[in-house]
Amino acid sequence: MLYLIVKAMLSGIIIMAVSEVAKRNPGLGALIASLPLISVLAIIWLWRDTSDVERIASHAEATFWYVLPTLPMFLAFPFMLRQGVSFWLALAAACLLTFVLYLATVWLAARFGVNL
Repeated sequence: MLYLIVKAMLSGIIIMAVSEVAKRNPGLGALIASLPLISVLAIIWLWRDTSDVERIASHAEATFWYVLPTLPMFLAFPFMLRQGVSFWLALAAACLLTFVLYLATVWLAARFGVNL
């Protein structure tokens, strides 16, 4: 149980640090957020929990493919905000776009023999 609490606290600390840094310097906050810290931690924890090389390799590969459909959100969201769309509506639309792109990625990857 302590292990789960430590994992949750460390993940939360990273998110808190990004938001605090971004208050002072949005670019630096974005740089920190773009680092694959959570993915690296997840890989470390997966290694500690399973020591399963194939599972970790599959996880890392799937993470690559799932990152790709998230990228347009980071262009669509600020575009909508700058066009006067309300924060919550822009965020919801950007998340919906990402969800649709996830579905398209899974479908397209399967057509090329990539299992996600």
